[in-house]
Amino acid sequence: MSDLTNLTLKAALDGLAAKAFSSEELTAAHIHAIEKARALNAYVLETPEQALAMARASDARRASGDAGALDGAPLGIKDLFCTEGVRSTACSKIIGEFVPTYESTVTTNLWRDGAVMLGKLNMDEFAMGSSNETSYFGPVRNPWNLAYVPGGSSGGSAAAVAARLVPAATGTDTGGSIRQPASLSGICGFKPTYGVSSRYGLIAFASSLDTPGPFARTALDCALLQNAMSGHDPRDATSLDRPHEDVARLIREKAGAKPLEGLRIGLPAEYFGEGIDAEVAAAMDAALAAFRSLGATTVAITLPVVKLSVPVYYVIAPAEASSNLSRFDGVRYGHRAARYDDLDDMYRKSRAEGFGAEVKRRILVGTYVLSHGYYDAYYLKAQKVRRLIANDFARAWRECDVIMGPTAPSPAFALGAKTDDPVQMYLNDIFTIAANLTGMPAISIPAGFTKSGLPIGLQIQGDYFTEARVLNVAHRFQQATDWHARAPSVGSSVGSDTTLKGQRP
Repeated sequence: MSDLTNLTLKAALDGLAAKAFSSEELTAAHIHAIEKARALNAYVLETPEQALAMARASDARRASGDAGALDGAPLGIKDLFCTEGVRSTACSKIIGEFVPTYESTVTTNLWRDGAVMLGKLNMDEFAMGSSNETSYFGPVRNPWNLAYVPGGSSGGSAAAVAARLVPAATGTDTGGSIRQPASLSGICGFKPTYGVSSRYGLIAFASSLDTPGPFARTALDCALLQNAMSGHDPRDATSLDRPHEDVARLIREKAGAKPLEGLRIGLPAEYFGEGIDAEVAAAMDAALAAFRSLGATTVAITLPVVKLSVPVYYVIAPAEASSNLSRFDGVRYGHRAARYDDLDDMYRKSRAEGFGAEVKRRILVGTYVLSHGYYDAYYLKAQKVRRLIANDFARAWRECDVIMGPTAPSPAFALGAKTDDPVQMYLNDIFTIAANLTGMPAISIPAGFTKSGLPIGLQIQGDYFTEARVLNVAHRFQQATDWHARAPSVGSSVGSDTTLKGQRP
């Protein structure tokens, strides 16, 4: 059974197609693994009965010759995606026991292609965080070291994939919430071009930044999942109306001894300066040497305005959050204060009790920068700088095909190490935020480990709609290295401890 949980998504699909095992067997193996590893707190809701029912239906489809692209593959779903008939909370007290009567477009696409849902995955509350410590269900632990964070906000997704509790999972990336936890947890996390994956049915954080994307152990698996997740959706005004693209097509092409011959890799001076952990820097050097051996060349570039990404993000994202979260008021669903004097008092108390500290902080900042007299000084100026950052990248693409650097300035940090210093927490996303502000695709892939055994991630960024190229570059690196194939000793480190089981405190 444990052998089945070690399969990548591609290997699992191949095994199902060859009838080496059934979806029910594959799903049961992952359900057993989840039960043994609840101390990670990766899942906030397990759906074993539904998963087995979906698996049996998949086996029936496959037996009749009607299998979809993902038929029988177990997946984990970040708790930000609305799933019909299954509790969806964004890991916030204020949403309560909300059970949607509709399905997000992304998960609709996954079920259309035959995927199986194992459950809902933990995350920072409303996707606001970089460590998965703001969740109402409690923190997620890093499977490489339980005393460390897995990254955030999609920490449950990253930890579950790394710990072999699921072959692949969905996430969302607003300022690095797929790529940063992928880096800290030692797996692959892919953010496509903004608008390629629909946001319909996604509990909104910052609407101009939120981007659904996949987690998996390989770039090929990310490509397979992204193929299913993407597509135009008329219910999402920001969904791009363009032909569906097979982002795995370049990966499928045979390559010679130098598969990346002619590829120009841009190395921004701003990504390799002060503040980078020495072991992270060494891993980047080794990874770039591997890319050169595959035929690529490196080019020095500059992105002078990218250093302003963090302050720009923490004006725009809170502003959009303050607007999006105004709908949660305790009236129709979710948490409502037990005692209040009038309607205004009910609003105040319900929101004060329902939102966590980090969400309150961002709502306050966002409301302030949108207020009369400050809109021009902060929000409008931030939008102008956002354009300047995009212009930096537009110039860079004239000199290179992809841009590389560390995903995060350091490996995973200890639980509680940065909770008292929001600025230090925010700076963990310093290299990932620009891809959200510009809307460009990017992936984080494993590129090494520290001496203490913590993963290090490499980020590969591309121009708009170059998903296939970015994924292919990552895949060729993984054909030449084995960082992505390494697994944490999660069985011995977690054991049967269930003290952090994903239930509300």
